[in-house]
Amino acid sequence: MRIHQVSLRFSESYLIEVDQGLILVDAGLPGSENQILKEIKQLQFSDLKIIFITHAHLDHYGSAAAIRNLTGAKIAIHSADAAVMSKGETHLGIPKGRGKIVSPLMPLLEKIYPPARVRADILLDDGDRLQIGGIVCNVVHTPGHTYGSCTYLFNERYAFVGDLLSNNGGPHVQKYFAQDWSLISSSVQTLKSYNPQLIYAGHGKKPINQADLQKL
Repeated sequence: MRIHQVSLRFSESYLIEVDQGLILVDAGLPGSENQILKEIKQLQFSDLKIIFITHAHLDHYGSAAAIRNLTGAKIAIHSADAAVMSKGETHLGIPKGRGKIVSPLMPLLEKIYPPARVRADILLDDGDRLQIGGIVCNVVHTPGHTYGSCTYLFNERYAFVGDLLSNNGGPHVQKYFAQDWSLISSSVQTLKSYNPQLIYAGHGKKPINQADLQKL
């Protein structure tokens, strides 16, 4: 199982090699599809099997519908975030710190990158277990940033956590936006209980290792 990071505008996407194809985790802002498809072509795979969305924020689901139209891959998201994504919305919740500066800029971002209404093909819930191309993906509900934020745990070793964590400027827990701040800590503890080997965040150029996760 090989993981390829695709650095997009404002966020990270990940392509995961499986038997005879690829899995995509998160799809970036609207207009990111060409960059992602270029990466898929360079990897010499033609079959994109599924697009997992970690949470319903524009910089994570924005190009998912366009990629589905071009590849036929199905889009999966936790059921609690599906309605927001289908309306092309982003619910930032209650901002803190630098988030209070960024939050008022959201309408401008949506003008530059008009939101796409993305209908999910697959609704996920905590504890779901999917077998795709010879690997196993466990769905772990890790809410707080959004109500439907999910961690996708592959082969019980590699965790894709969306914006629960970040590795911009070093590993840290979400500190700018949450729909429910009271859930962030328990979601981090849930993630720790699985003790993944590597953690891939929605922002940051490198994965977070086991030791750094346990320190958070």
